[in-house]
Amino acid sequence: MMYSLDELKRLELYYSDQLLNSTVPFWFPRSVDREYGGFLLMRDKDGSLIDDDKAVWIQGRATWLFATLYSTVEAKPEWLEAARLGYEFLNQHCFDTDGRMFFHVTRDGQPIRKRRYFFSETFYVIGAAAYAKASGDTGAAENARRVFGQCLEYVENPGLLPAKFTGTRPAKGFGVPIIMMNTAQQLRETIGDPRCDEWISRWVDEVETYFVKDDIRCVMEQVAPDGSIIDHIDGRTLNPGHAIEGAWFILHEALYRGRDKRMIQLGCRMIDYMWERGWDPEYGGLFYFRDVYGKPVQEYWQDMKFWWPHNEAIIATLLAFLITGDKKYATWHYEVHTWAYSHFHDTENGEWYGYLHRDGSLAQTAKGNLFKGPFHLPRQEWYCRQLLRAYLSNEYSFV
Repeated sequence: MMYSLDELKRLELYYSDQLLNSTVPFWFPRSVDREYGGFLLMRDKDGSLIDDDKAVWIQGRATWLFATLYSTVEAKPEWLEAARLGYEFLNQHCFDTDGRMFFHVTRDGQPIRKRRYFFSETFYVIGAAAYAKASGDTGAAENARRVFGQCLEYVENPGLLPAKFTGTRPAKGFGVPIIMMNTAQQLRETIGDPRCDEWISRWVDEVETYFVKDDIRCVMEQVAPDGSIIDHIDGRTLNPGHAIEGAWFILHEALYRGRDKRMIQLGCRMIDYMWERGWDPEYGGLFYFRDVYGKPVQEYWQDMKFWWPHNEAIIATLLAFLITGDKKYATWHYEVHTWAYSHFHDTENGEWYGYLHRDGSLAQTAKGNLFKGPFHLPRQEWYCRQLLRAYLSNEYSFV
């Protein structure tokens, strides 16, 4: 299939409507914690609170969302105020004495858990940077750049983090270059930072060199330090949605760099490989895990359908279509968009359910927990809205 201009206009209106009349109203204003700051985001299908603990990385994500809405959609004072409450909660309660961030805190900010990796810090960076752009707060900009610098130190010197026991089987993970790439993109495009372009180039090179396997058409989730496949259960496990998310980060970078041909080809190959491996031909939707050699996967949820891979695939396929004009990506976008909105979307209460069985039936009703909150879905709807608006106004020459 191909999308006509009228169909693309309807898509833009659809994503705008979903974002502003279904997704954001589910979270706002009910989730703003005006007593302790930050956000109360662990919620059931009707928005009722199921836990008042706070996941630090989702506090950063929500801060990013409300600041971004303020800057790019409508300058609503209540959105900026929500972002301020999130930013201040992060500063006041979510950093340990060693400068690293907690992962999980109580409602009033008492620490519960701290993890070895630094993903909470990356979401602090994008939240603080977006708030700095929205508010003009120079201190927030300085904090975003400072914590980004800490993340770079962790990338270059993993020994600064608590040790991970690897025994005789060390591995490189796909997650670090991908999350850092998008963190740098957000920092660069909100408040700017001269370090970003060079580092993004390095991470794109790392993804292509180590994780993309053209000979067997896949993107690995982890590899040995030399890039070879670790032929054990963990080493063989693929996450199609995560690879597709990384693909659209690279396609986004290709546009930023004037339609860089190598990055376009790389991002599209990643989508192609992981769509082939991840799309469920029987029931539709994306599998959560696959094995690179088709062997059994260890995790019991391997064939479930989680919300966020579908958000990433909606972005990736739309972006690939608008850049290349290839009708294959229009077809895939239509398939994943239609499947996801007909299965995950709660038309009564708004937002999406997070977890479905393989056949698309509901596994549980939570819409917010330590891992799900106002990020992947609103980011998808916001990004697709912005992308289509730019395309339809000829702001970028995509095709």
